[in-house]
Amino acid sequence: MAQGSDSNDTSYKSPSPGSRPSSSDDVKKVMRREKNRIAAQKSRMRQTQKADSLHLESENLEKENAALRKEVKQLTEEAKYLSSVLSSHEPLCTGLGAQTPELLYPPHPSSYHQHIAVPHYQH
Repeated sequence: MAQGSDSNDTSYKSPSPGSRPSSSDDVKKVMRREKNRIAAQKSRMRQTQKADSLHLESENLEKENAALRKEVKQLTEEAKYLSSVLSSHEPLCTGLGAQTPELLYPPHPSSYHQHIAVPHYQH
């Protein structure tokens, strides 16, 4: 937009005296300015919408991040709890002291994964 001009100003300001353009040139200039004004308005609107969209996306990602951090914290606590349960249970098992870890915890085939129901750790 030209310096010092009002975005709502559609009036035509005549050029310096001595060079008087024809009225068809005046109409073309006014039409071009109006078209430019509308294009600038649309551009500003698109820019605002994009900023709003990015703001919403940022808020959603922050919420998702907080939820994932909470889940990591809960899973870490559960892992600590299960580790303590295992540590307290191992001495009760007879004959496990001489076995290798491969015998204690055999590898599972990728198609077989058994879920064991364990009470969740309570705060």
